[in-house]
Amino acid sequence: MIEFLAHSQKNFIHILRISVFIVMAWIGGLKAFHYEAEGIIPFVANSPFMSFFLNKKASDTDSYKVHKNKEGEVIPNNIKWHEANGTYVFSYALGSFIVGIGILVILGIFYPKIGLLSGILTAGMSFVTLSFLITTSEAWVPDLGGTEHGFPYLSGAGRLVIKDIIMFGAGLVIASDSAKSILNKAS
Repeated sequence: MIEFLAHSQKNFIHILRISVFIVMAWIGGLKAFHYEAEGIIPFVANSPFMSFFLNKKASDTDSYKVHKNKEGEVIPNNIKWHEANGTYVFSYALGSFIVGIGILVILGIFYPKIGLLSGILTAGMSFVTLSFLITTSEAWVPDLGGTEHGFPYLSGAGRLVIKDIIMFGAGLVIASDSAKSILNKAS
């Protein structure tokens, strides 16, 4: 068993690539649906890397907090607000970018230079996502009278974000493996 595991690293890295592709394709694909687009708005509106893509600022009186739909909920006025805000257009573009990274990750199995780029993009995207822990108050349990709130108490949104630390590591492993393949072909 130890010998099998020791000699299977390259195959396991390919499994890692396939796993990253599945997550990227699925999550990126969901960005085409209103509930997902509306769900990412707290992160996007508070992000110094992304908020400029939206038409409304998080600090606006008429902000996303006033127009938040629960998953599966359809409130026409909120949908109109998100349309005016650019929520859906941004989400479609972001989803396309994420799916594109996923495709590059798979292509990296066959093309190491594409694999290197896809690993760097995966790690970079994950770094941006992890920044939401700093920029988005919804990542932490709010103070609603209990004793367990704020750091280190992650909310559902925060628990979703913290998992990107695994994608960050996966991106670095993919980039490293691809760089190794490039160097091996050059020598």
